[in-house]
Amino acid sequence: MVIGTNIRTYFNGKWHEGDIPVMRAADHGIWQGSSIFDGARFFDGVAPDLANHCARANRSAKALMITPTVGDDEMVAIVREGLRAYGPSQAVYIRPMYWALDGSDLGVAPKEGSTGFAISLEQVPMPSFDNATTLTRTQFRRPVLEDNVCNAKAGCLYPNNARMLVEAKSKGFANALVADAMGNVAETATANVFMVKDGVAYTPIPNGTFLSGITRARHIANLRADGVEVVETVLTFDDFHGADEVFLSGNFAKVTPVKAFDDTAYETGPVTRRAWQLYMDWAHSDGN
Repeated sequence: MVIGTNIRTYFNGKWHEGDIPVMRAADHGIWQGSSIFDGARFFDGVAPDLANHCARANRSAKALMITPTVGDDEMVAIVREGLRAYGPSQAVYIRPMYWALDGSDLGVAPKEGSTGFAISLEQVPMPSFDNATTLTRTQFRRPVLEDNVCNAKAGCLYPNNARMLVEAKSKGFANALVADAMGNVAETATANVFMVKDGVAYTPIPNGTFLSGITRARHIANLRADGVEVVETVLTFDDFHGADEVFLSGNFAKVTPVKAFDDTAYETGPVTRRAWQLYMDWAHSDGN
């Protein structure tokens, strides 16, 4: 799926210009859903946490029983080679991907050592920090490890996210605030989430139902280093209705302010703005 322009694809050991075909009709990744990806960003000449994203791609592959074929450092080097075609004024979405080529006995589980690998680079602008979003509740929940691969950034998880987004948009909202199996807030349909009350930042404690994101961890570290108290804890929907500020945390936009959760309205407050500024300061100094 093309979401940007000026696409480059790494496949079969070299970089290609454009969005080239990389999968075959009988690949296990198509008919059994054995695929993973990760996402990183390049902007202003920097690629924050690129090494962490590449390492997570390999961890996700293992969680989905796909044999990784590219080492963490090698993957970083390949991405940086591909990025040389872009200038610092061009924002790029970096997406390394694995999928299984063949199935093992009975065809359902991936065959060990039979792996496809590609990297997609797409020029996609960074969303404006001023573009605040809206949230609503959804009937769909985050799964648990016993019934899905919550410990991987797996393609098979995303149809559930899509159901959440479609339901939210049918209600007039841009995104959904999502519950875990116990009915507490886990994250949104597309990103981790923070709320702020009386100057303290709160975020759902990782409980195995959602990926605790790389950018989420960076915000926690940045805010705490700046003197902001950050608490990882169990949070309810009522907690979010009582919050002073809410913002999303994800690789694609880094920080997205929330202006409404159902009938509760928020301003883009000082902690949200500080999280954004701290991230950008870090990215341009230490994050490359």
